[in-house]
Amino acid sequence: MPRRSLWKGSFVDAFLYELKNQKDRLANRKIWSRRSSILPEFLDSTVRIYNGKHFVRCKVTEEKVGHKFGEFALTRKRRQMGATKGAPKVSDRTLFMTGTSCLA
Repeated sequence: MPRRSLWKGSFVDAFLYELKNQKDRLANRKIWSRRSSILPEFLDSTVRIYNGKHFVRCKVTEEKVGHKFGEFALTRKRRQMGATKGAPKVSDRTLFMTGTSCLA
């Protein structure tokens, strides 16, 4: 993935840039700007990032600095592999495997 030019710097939304020196105003703040980069000034603050439906609570740690806010609020649900909606119950499956009839 191509990087942003170094001379431009990382992108931070205007309202977040104003809040970077005021940690108390950033605490538990709702953020819609998923494309903004996380600055080192945001360390040890908790923010709520919008994922399109809900706000996901995220604590900014040292490992997250330099990444985008959107990376930590997933927009899609995780699906379990192999789970089907129409699968028979365990008791029905065992009857089918043994070859016995349910009616008998």
